[in-house]
Amino acid sequence: MAAPYFDFPVDSVPVSRPRRVYANYGKRVFDLVFLVLAAPLVLPLIALIVLVVSLTGTRPFFSQQRVGQGGKVFRCWKVRTMVRDADAALLRLLAENADLAEEWAVNQKLSRDPRVTFIGRLLRKTSLDELPQLWNVMCGEMSLVGPRPFTPDQRGLYEADFGGSAGYYMLRPGITGLWQVSRRNSGSFAERTLFDLDYARSLSFRGDLRIVLQTFVVVLRGTGL
Repeated sequence: MAAPYFDFPVDSVPVSRPRRVYANYGKRVFDLVFLVLAAPLVLPLIALIVLVVSLTGTRPFFSQQRVGQGGKVFRCWKVRTMVRDADAALLRLLAENADLAEEWAVNQKLSRDPRVTFIGRLLRKTSLDELPQLWNVMCGEMSLVGPRPFTPDQRGLYEADFGGSAGYYMLRPGITGLWQVSRRNSGSFAERTLFDLDYARSLSFRGDLRIVLQTFVVVLRGTGL
């Protein structure tokens, strides 16, 4: 059995007993039931995406280390949407363009990232590049709904902003979440901590179901996750 989400006390994030029960047990059941119901649709779709990306001559999957529950680092999977050696390309871009460097410092992402391929832009717009993270959910490293996982090199930045990291570390990171469906393209990286803390405080089955339904709206609008 997976370890409870709230397996250590965090006084700054008060959670009622019903929410603790859902967080410790019901949330994992919610994830597994969704995986079973979605598998007939998702597996053929992933196979098609893998075929299309492979035809471009690149490996279809990309993995990156992310920080999970309790600060544990895990390997997060996505469909490849960027050119090869994207990390090295980012360093060159930031060194050559002060505006991009400032945008990255504030948001930890670029609104118009030149490293993203044509097919990658389509996948990101429809959020289909996130589908491999269902494997992370099955393995218990992520949840369907939760805070957006950050990279180990962003740990210091995340913990320094607004003190909301307590909410993040109590939870498994999610494929979708409160921040993803609320301010994804307009909020700064620092604001994520406030969303994560708010989500941890209000965690419930009804809230997770509402976020999942909002996610479908985001996907249909093509604004990504």
